[in-house]
Amino acid sequence: MMPYRIAPSLLSADFARLGEEVRAVIAAGADLIHFDVMDNHYVPNLTIGPLVCDAIRPHSSVPIDVHLMVEPVDRLIPDFAKAGANIITFHPEASQHIDRTLGLIRDQGCQAGLVFNPATPLHYLDYVMDKLDMVLLMSVNPGFGGQSFIPGTLEKIRQVRQRLDAHTARGGQAIALEVDGGIKIDNIRAVAAAGADTFVAGSAIFGQPDYVSIIQAMRTELEQAKR
Repeated sequence: MMPYRIAPSLLSADFARLGEEVRAVIAAGADLIHFDVMDNHYVPNLTIGPLVCDAIRPHSSVPIDVHLMVEPVDRLIPDFAKAGANIITFHPEASQHIDRTLGLIRDQGCQAGLVFNPATPLHYLDYVMDKLDMVLLMSVNPGFGGQSFIPGTLEKIRQVRQRLDAHTARGGQAIALEVDGGIKIDNIRAVAAAGADTFVAGSAIFGQPDYVSIIQAMRTELEQAKR
C-alpha cells in the first residue's frame, strides 16, 4: 500500500481567507489539498471553479486534489489542469466516455481517478484500471460538507482494495484509494484498516481551532491501523 496521506477539504475552510487556510493546514501536516467542485447540476450545491484553484496554487506546496462533481466533465478538465491541479477525479456517471475522460486528464499532465458514490457499482473499474492513479470512494452522498460517515462504505473499501491489490499483483501501476465523507479521529483507523490510504477530512479539521493537534491525532490513529 501507499503511505497514508491526509487531505483537508477546502469545502469546510474559511472562504474569506483561503490562501491563509491553505498555508496553515499544510504547516499543520496536510499531504494534499482536496478541492471540491460542485455545479448545482450533478449535485445540489454550487462551489468553486478554476479561478479559485489558480488563486490558491501559489499558497500550496503540496498537490491539489480536484474532485469534479460536475456534468459533463470534459470541458472543465483543461481549465483545472492549467489552474494547477495535480490530481483530477470525476464520477463515471458524469462522463459519456470514461476511458476518453481519463485519457484527457492524463494528457493534461495530471493524475486521473474515478469517484464512486455510496450506491454506485464498482463495475466501472473493470476496463480502465490501466488509466487510474486514484479511486475515490464517497462515504457520504456528495453535495454538502459536515455529513456523517455511511458505515456500509467499509465493505466497499475492502472490495476496492482487493481489486487494486490484484491489479498490482498482475504488474499494474500503484493506485491510491481515497475516502471522502465524515472522516474523523474516531473512525479514521477503521477506514485505514479496511484498505484506504488517503483520507479527506473537512469539518473535522477546519472546524477546529488547532489544525496541528487534529492532524497529529489522525496520524496517531493511522499508526495504530498498521499494527
